[in-house]
Amino acid sequence: MPRRVIQFSTGHVGVHALRQIIERPDLELVGVHASSPAKIGQDAADLVGLDEPTGVIATDDLAALVALQADVVVYTTQAETRPAEALAEVCAFLRAGTNVVGSSFVWLLNPTTAPTWLTEPITAACLEGGTSMYVNGIDPGFSGDTLALAALSLTGSATQVRVQEVCDYGSYDDAAFTGVAFGFGSVPGDEPPMMFLPGVLDSIWGPSLQLIAGCLDVEVEEVREFYEPWVATEPIDCTMMRVEPGQTAAVRFGIEGYVGGRPRIVLEHVNRLTAAAGPDWAYPPEGRPGVHRVVVSGSPGVEINTHVGLDGVDHNIGGVVATAARVVNAIDAVCDAAPGMLAVTDLPGSYAGRVVW
Repeated sequence: MPRRVIQFSTGHVGVHALRQIIERPDLELVGVHASSPAKIGQDAADLVGLDEPTGVIATDDLAALVALQADVVVYTTQAETRPAEALAEVCAFLRAGTNVVGSSFVWLLNPTTAPTWLTEPITAACLEGGTSMYVNGIDPGFSGDTLALAALSLTGSATQVRVQEVCDYGSYDDAAFTGVAFGFGSVPGDEPPMMFLPGVLDSIWGPSLQLIAGCLDVEVEEVREFYEPWVATEPIDCTMMRVEPGQTAAVRFGIEGYVGGRPRIVLEHVNRLTAAAGPDWAYPPEGRPGVHRVVVSGSPGVEINTHVGLDGVDHNIGGVVATAARVVNAIDAVCDAAPGMLAVTDLPGSYAGRVVW
């Protein structure tokens, strides 16, 4: 029988997860949560541009959705900016017997390093409901766990593993959240964007760094954060926003995990609003606007480049679709798992789901 699924949110990631659920023959959509008054009361098909109605109507009634006792909820709503409310929502589902897969709560990519204010109530809810919770995405997520471990599995000895997202964000229509978070359009020297305040980068990408370290059985002595803005020298007009000279048009940032006094595990971002920005920083392979890449220095050295957004799909849209797919495709594995919080290392190595039919 198809898994009974609830989609919780219909934002940038949620709308793609919702469409995947509707189109998958092994999944049955039974509920949709929306917070926007304009979306509440609409059929799920209307929210994703499909012609055939599903009969499932969007609601903001949490209790009604929990009462459906679905097999799983795909939780993609923003949690990091509203942690207490989001925690209460996921725990309500878990206690009621509904598993949770999601792209929110990035701290839970590696439950062993997650803060206790999250792990204790979620663990209790999982045990009460006999349920599991799994969080992942493309970055943080896939590039810093599955891709990195795949590259490391090909080398006899490694001196460093570097995980990179190198991407032109100019075509991404999300100035309100991504633009603000990355500081695009801001003037360096003013108060830094929240994402670059001390400790924030480590909180977001540190779980992946520590997961890699755990799989390598090494102890990270220190984690160092780095952040560098690049300012425009002439006006830039793109889908994201307009950037004036002197405003930030590219950023390079990340974290370094030190082992034996050297940076052995590095997670790095280079994000631009035009290919001309940050000319001294890393670029994707020629002809590509973006890449998720892992480079292992060692014997032999290994480099794996991953591109999303082929077949005419914009690379930024491809990244969002891939984030949704990363958790939708995990539904069967999570529903079949023992109760508790799960990391990618707790799931089968090839949880592709039924993506071809």
